[in-house]
Amino acid sequence: MVVTAAAPRVLPALVEQLKPGGRMVIPVGGGDIQYLKLVTKRADGGYDERNVLPVRFVPLVPGK
Repeated sequence: MVVTAAAPRVLPALVEQLKPGGRMVIPVGGGDIQYLKLVTKRADGGYDERNVLPVRFVPLVPGK
């Protein structure tokens, strides 16, 4: 899954859509500090995340 707008944090509703082993790339942060994160869902339903690189995206609009 690729998210193309910055969220304030990794959103559980998006992680829930991944199957175990699934990956999501999402920009996370606000203002001038954002990081592109790689999120991988584990078999136990949790997830691992790592910063890939600093980025700047428009913010995700709530409710859209």
